[in-house]
Amino acid sequence: MGIVVNLDVMMARRKMSLNELADRVGITLANLSILKTGKAKAVRFSTLEAICKALDCQPGDILEFVPEP
Repeated sequence: MGIVVNLDVMMARRKMSLNELADRVGITLANLSILKTGKAKAVRFSTLEAICKALDCQPGDILEFVPEP
């Protein structure tokens, strides 16, 4: 399975919408949606840092490694 993006889980815990997070982070709604659905091939550290600041969390709260069976 590889890297799983748990952005939706953290957003739900913080009661934050995709629109609000996109505004706080300064990226487009489309790019944030791509990241949230796990379809992104890469993420900039600056973007990850901004997301962590907005959600008051650690990168490990958002990204998880799930080994292949």
